[in-house]
Formats: sequence, C-alpha cells, structure tokens
Amino acid sequence: MITEVVMPAMGADMTEGTVVKWLKSEGDEISRGDILAEIETDKTVVEMEAYGSGLLRKIVVAEGVMVPVGDLIAYLGDADDEIPDVPDGSDSATEAAALIPEEPASEPAPIATTEDPATAGRVKASPVARKMATERGLDLTSVTGTGPGGRITRADVEGHSGAQVTTPAVAASTSVKPSTILPVTLSEEDIPLSTMRQAIARVTVRSKTENPHYYIDLSIDMTSAMSMRQGLNEEIDDAGPRISVNDMIVRACVKAIAKYPKLNTTFAVDHLISHADINIGIAIALEVGLMVPAILRTQNMSLLEISAATKDLANRVRGEGGVLTQEENTAGTFSISNMGMLGVDNFQAIIVPPQSAILAVGAVAQQPVVRDGEIVIRQMMKASLSADHRVTDGAEGGVFLGEIRRLLENPVSLLV
Repeated sequence: MITEVVMPAMGADMTEGTVVKWLKSEGDEISRGDILAEIETDKTVVEMEAYGSGLLRKIVVAEGVMVPVGDLIAYLGDADDEIPDVPDGSDSATEAAALIPEEPASEPAPIATTEDPATAGRVKASPVARKMATERGLDLTSVTGTGPGGRITRADVEGHSGAQVTTPAVAASTSVKPSTILPVTLSEEDIPLSTMRQAIARVTVRSKTENPHYYIDLSIDMTSAMSMRQGLNEEIDDAGPRISVNDMIVRACVKAIAKYPKLNTTFAVDHLISHADINIGIAIALEVGLMVPAILRTQNMSLLEISAATKDLANRVRGEGGVLTQEENTAGTFSISNMGMLGVDNFQAIIVPPQSAILAVGAVAQQPVVRDGEIVIRQMMKASLSADHRVTDGAEGGVFLGEIRRLLENPVSLLV
C-alpha cells in the first residue's frame, strides 16, 4: 500500500522546511525509524525519521526545495503499488525556483526635488535631524534624504556641505570649554528579522499568551557541590568529559522529576499527558538566536553520561560533528536555561511549549550568609522555576524546587 511521506513539524513553531539532503534513494528498502533526509527548519538542520516501512518509491520534492509542514515530499510502498501522478522532484525544484522573484536592481538614492505646493512644509526627517538642522540654521528642503522613503537622517544633516553653522550668542562672562566627549552616531534603519528570530518570536508569544506562568525563586548553597565537582574532575581521565555545574543541575532536575513527575507532563485541555521519559531541554545560545534541544532519556544516565551527552548535543547544535535528530528537536519534557557563564545572578525564563516548566539558574558566586548565628562565606546560586499554572500550583512548584535545592546541597545524592 502506498504511504505518503509529508514534511514533518519538527518543533512547536515550525511552519515550513527545506529538504537539504535525501539520505535514501528511490528503490531503497526503508524500515520504520530509518533516517530518510536532512531537513532545515527555521533554526537548524534535523534528521527526519521514517514513520513507515517499504520501498522508497518516489521522491516528490527535490533537495533545496522549501515546502509547508504537511505537504507531500515522497511515497513509500511495495514494488507493485501504483504511484499517483505527481511531478518529478526535479520539476518541483524548477517550479519552486520559478516562483522566486528576481532580486530588484538597487535603487539610486532619492534625489531632492522641488516640493509640490500641497506638500510644502512637510519634509520627512527624523526628530534628531530636525533638531540638528535648527541648531545649524539649515533649511531641510536643501538636504537629500537617504533614509526609508527619502527620510532625512542625522547622517544626511551632518554630511550636508551647504549647512550654515550658527553660533548662539554667549554671555561675555561665560567661559565655554570645548567638549571632550566624542560624538556617537547610531544607525537609523529597519533591521530584517532572520527566520530563527521570527520562529523565536512566534514560540515565545505563544508561550506567554497561552501558558499562565508563575515564578518561584530561591538560593542554593553550592559549596559542597563545587567541592565534589572539583574532586570528580581531578579523577577523570584527561580524555574524558569534565563535569560542569550545569551537568549537576541536570542530574538534580532528573531526580526531582522522578519524585514529582507532574512537572514532566503536558497540558491537553481536559487532561495531562504524562511522559514516560525525562528529556531535558538545554537552552543553547547561538549568534543568530536560541535553541533548546533535548538530552533524551536522562533518567537512565549517570552524571558522567549526562556530561558527555550535553557536550555532544551542544557541538551538533553548533554544526560540529553531525546534526540533531527529529526527537532531540521536538521531544523535550522539561528545560533548563543557565546564564551563569554570563555573570547573571537571577532571571526568569519562558516555558518552551508544550512543556509545563523550565528552570533558570544564575552564576555561582561567593556571598556572605548566616549559618548557626555566624556570618560565613558560601558559594551561592539563585534558581527560578517558571511553571504552567494549569498543570501545577505554587505549592507544588515550591516543593519541587526545594527538592532540587536539597539534592544540590547534598551532592553525593547525584551519584546514586
């Protein structure tokens, strides 16, 4: 029986994708779970898995062609199955290319012309440009605007050779010293959004609109955890992965979720979807935006295995040593955002749909705290839980976050 293969949704915000590379050819035997192709989303390149079995009878969409989520891209079936009449993949590529408009020739800078009487006195200029023109005694109608729609900008005024600079009268008793501050010029322009930034905009608006967030903050004493981490790293072979603070936080979250699994569910109108695996999303900052791929089945991993998996995931997100799988890009059940390496003390993160919670952590820093009536120096870290109020209440979130603190302040528990 012929089965349609369609462009999958590889993220809550994905609306279209591009076939970067077909990893199977027409006629190849396909089993469920095989990697069929590499798909480029708004954020990254992801491996697409087969959801059926059979022969790859026909590739409908050629490499390099972008199609909406849900559109047909190939057919699976038996050797004697009749294939519906569809264009060849090469034709799809040609048609797609034909739809792309030619890039218009760059337009010359607008030329100043004599104003129509109906528009006299309505010179298009930025407020800064108007102020500077007034200070310099400059008639704006004599300035050529290079901004959007011929708008006159600060740079146009500064570069106008005919500007008549007028020096305001200064009282004889006033001593004017030349300014030692260098002028700062900022660009006035429209900045187009990248596809990744557009995707981030869609998913964050969706999260803040649909998910009633609540926030819980607390401080965690990381002194013992930092000491144990140093000891573990001294024992690890030079070729092995070093344990990071984030690795310990991931392990603590996994153990806390195992105890309070409600934080590992998804809201679904009249019920909660409970997940059998704990897939921890890790927020990874890139130059072009933010991604939150997941470490899969962390409930089966030791601290060392989590460390290795995290580093491997980060490398692949940055394009080093492979691409993400479809599951890594879509199956996260709880996320962690760590800005400690940036020196941030505390912040609140936005929940990643369709998850119900995310933990934000700041830097570990020495602080004076009171212990047994005395002021001592401890290594402290602030943590903030953002949770969906449709799934949990504040008390449940508080108990969960308290369990994470207990585990990190007794770090030996992370090893068992």
